[in-house]
Amino acid sequence: MADWHTTVTPPALARLLATARLPESAATRRPAYRSLAARIRLLVTEGRLPVGARLPAERELASALELSRTTVATAYETLRDEGYLHSRRGAGSWTALPEGAPPPGDALHPVPPDEQDRTLDLGVAALPAPQPWLGAAAARAVEQLPYYASGHGHYPTGVPVLREAVARRYTERGLPTTPDQVLVTTGAMGALHLVQRALVGRGDRVAVEAPSYAHTLQALRLTGARLVPVPYAWAAGPRWDEEEWQRVLRGAAPKLAYVIPDFHNPTGALIDEEQRRELLAAARAAGTVVLVDETTAELGWGVAESTPLPRPVAALDRSAQVVTVGSAGKLLWGGLRIGWVRAAPALVRRLASERVYSDVGTPVLDQLIAAELLGEPLPAVRAHQLARLRATAHAFATALPAHLPDWGFHLPPGGLALWVSTAGVSGAALALAGERDGVRIASGNRFGSDGAFEHHIRIPLTVPAATVPAAVERLAGLAARAAAGSRLGPAEEAQPLAV
Repeated sequence: MADWHTTVTPPALARLLATARLPESAATRRPAYRSLAARIRLLVTEGRLPVGARLPAERELASALELSRTTVATAYETLRDEGYLHSRRGAGSWTALPEGAPPPGDALHPVPPDEQDRTLDLGVAALPAPQPWLGAAAARAVEQLPYYASGHGHYPTGVPVLREAVARRYTERGLPTTPDQVLVTTGAMGALHLVQRALVGRGDRVAVEAPSYAHTLQALRLTGARLVPVPYAWAAGPRWDEEEWQRVLRGAAPKLAYVIPDFHNPTGALIDEEQRRELLAAARAAGTVVLVDETTAELGWGVAESTPLPRPVAALDRSAQVVTVGSAGKLLWGGLRIGWVRAAPALVRRLASERVYSDVGTPVLDQLIAAELLGEPLPAVRAHQLARLRATAHAFATALPAHLPDWGFHLPPGGLALWVSTAGVSGAALALAGERDGVRIASGNRFGSDGAFEHHIRIPLTVPAATVPAAVERLAGLAARAAAGSRLGPAEEAQPLAV
């Protein structure tokens, strides 16, 4: 059955198709309809075109691609025969997977435990739990559990002790916060989903950084939002392009702007306070709500202890236009599934009333563990996790130039990953080659709207530092095999889709 919440417009599909580089060297010798069908199939199997997405009508897509309608119709028929497309008269056509096919490849999904010995995971940017602190916090939380077990266990806004801990941490970081401004959610993605449902309607424009966090981009697409990408500036490292932000906010007047100013995912950029003020002023003039993702805000492994960090964006907000999302998953442990929203009390109450129709509340034991870790152990936990990230970052900074000297990256001041330019090698081709060789790779096109950043990959800093040299050697081998079929020059890249 089609997911009618996802409709791909002809221009959007045309842009995606332009980035679908077929690995076969003979791709250009295929009949046009077979090449088109193969590219659509590739987008589905990579997960860049959601299963259940409604595709454009044959005539509309033919016009967008400057192909004959017969070519598009035959391509659609080929996909239907293969099981990658379902159609119904009067309802259109939507993407599917053949019976028995594996789910779409997505290097951002964790490797199952039974495959971890055989697979090098360079896809998921998530740290292991900090021990022994997690175990000790869990033991203390279990001791507290009987007090909470006497009731029904539903806390739509969160267990009070955790709301207090989160509010206290915001206050310590320069943003005075009270518990009634905090809503605890099931992970940061739960927080983002709640805010998106409350503030963004189908067809609303949402300004996003380019690149940005892949899962949030996909979640926004599934809500029917119209993404307006705002490219990063790259003078002496990544930073916001203020002129471009002002142009987009003034011209598109987006309902929402989604930004990650603190150790941005995937580039690791840290945005200074002056740029934060300028963005807020432009958003205020446009009537745009700013959704700030602070899930990586505590990960400044490259910042000296004596260097003050910029204050949270909401600390600079005078008009209650900022909604902040945070998480315990990046600094503490993703297995806790603890996130939160920091917003005006009225919005917190509204979100709490709406969430009861989805997940009701977040597991109490997880909240108690997170509250313990955000208390006295936090400085030691943070130092432990930052030391691990720092060691891995420096290991990659040594190994990448040695084995892949043409690849480029900027060593960021923090965050969970390196954003790496692959010198013309397709990130999607690398990911496909990696699937065959047991290496999970997050290709750059997942972090851009409409398949941008094809010649980038995100490398997580969460693998052990000791394993980095061997990991880069395997990556170099994949790059050598993928390069021949995926290297494009600027002139070739600028040409329209050849199918």
